[in-house]
Amino acid sequence: MPPSPDARTDADTGVIHNIGYRGYEGPRLGRAYATRSLYVQSLRAAFGLGRSGKSKVLPMAMFGLPVVIAAVMVAIQIFTGVKKPIVDYADFIQNTGTLVWIFLAAQAPVLFSRDLRHHTVPLYFSRPITRADYVRAKFAALASALFIVMAVPLLVLYLGALLGRLPFGHHTAHFLIGLAAAVLYAVLEAAIAMLIAASTPRRGFGVASIMGVLVVSSIVAGIVYGIAGGEFESPPESANWAAMLAPGMLVAGFVNQVFGLVVHPNVVHAPGAGAALLFAAEIVLLTVACYWFTDRRYRKI
Repeated sequence: MPPSPDARTDADTGVIHNIGYRGYEGPRLGRAYATRSLYVQSLRAAFGLGRSGKSKVLPMAMFGLPVVIAAVMVAIQIFTGVKKPIVDYADFIQNTGTLVWIFLAAQAPVLFSRDLRHHTVPLYFSRPITRADYVRAKFAALASALFIVMAVPLLVLYLGALLGRLPFGHHTAHFLIGLAAAVLYAVLEAAIAMLIAASTPRRGFGVASIMGVLVVSSIVAGIVYGIAGGEFESPPESANWAAMLAPGMLVAGFVNQVFGLVVHPNVVHAPGAGAALLFAAEIVLLTVACYWFTDRRYRKI
């Protein structure tokens, strides 16, 4: 038997309650602001900022160790009165390259694989940023983080040289060369790591793959360099072509040749001006290719 009309409740009559929701009437900051915000958030995430304390340990350790090493070198240089730098700025980046690689391998999946694993990537594309904006912001953040890890120790070395009253002109020039080398390392290696990390949602696989590519390529290049006579006291120039097999050696060979840092025949360098152009072309092509493939990857999501 149906209820009488007097037995109807508020729900049956469809009462609407005004609970104060209002439309947003403020400024619309648009894509550029959203992209910059994603860049800043990603840069902070690369160092574990805004995350748990455990997430900060490894990136901060890999950032702090080169700074400590540089500070120790400065202290030794000042207290012993050595008038020559213990290590050149560009060489310092090579010598601490393994720490930089660990930082890169650990943090690139944080910026890329984590979004894929938690299926949050489509949320970024709802509005207003595009897939190209996402890749651009993430790549810039990873390259910036890598540059900071390499540049801060160089700044410590430079300030130490000034405190030790070493030649200002020489150290300023070599400090700038070191920064230029850091830019090349950061852009090339960040592009490679970005492509690998964006290819898998599994962070562990991304870490292992990035380290594998960087380490194995370096080992292979070193073996080829040695077989070609690079370890001899007067190595043939042809041995330096082996540097094209590894990203780290590729940048080192280009920087050493272009900026005249070949103080000994055993220093890896591009064998001639023409070879330097080929080294530069490979750096550009590798970076552009990795960026392009990453962009294509996100266009399918």
